[in-house]
Amino acid sequence: MRSRDLAYSGLFGAAALLLPLLFHLVHLGHVFMPMYLPLVALAFFVRPAPAAMTAFITPLLSGAVTGMPPFFPPIAPSMAIELAAMAGIIALVKQRWPRANEWAVLLPVLLLGRTIYVALVCGASLVIALPPAFMAGVSLVSGWPGLILMAIVVPPVARLGRSLVRPVPNAEKSRP
Repeated sequence: MRSRDLAYSGLFGAAALLLPLLFHLVHLGHVFMPMYLPLVALAFFVRPAPAAMTAFITPLLSGAVTGMPPFFPPIAPSMAIELAAMAGIIALVKQRWPRANEWAVLLPVLLLGRTIYVALVCGASLVIALPPAFMAGVSLVSGWPGLILMAIVVPPVARLGRSLVRPVPNAEKSRP
């Protein structure tokens, strides 16, 4: 892993651990999905593996340390899988097509991520004897404000980051 990827993953991972605490103070954590914001934004700055690993580990670590998201019902593992898939796909697309429009990359991935999450909730509901259609519906409806917030906030952050971060010239090419 490159040191740049490690630094970004640490910074955005820490933000993903702290931001939900602020949102939960005003009881808006479950509505706006604050952990998702930095982890989805991270995917625009690093390679796919560090983006996916950070996005997978963060909800599990947060669940273990703070109890948010909970492990039962299995929200933390479901979020970990959803976030890892979303971050990995975004980073992969941005690596392959660096000039791709941020909204064109983000919006389909947000919908795919929500589909993955709803499927995981439905499956977990079947296993723990909860009504799967109701649980899947609640998780789908409750996530829309967070999706809208991500669609508004993440692309400008990604564009700003791209304009501020210049590629480091290859050290071997600059040698005399």
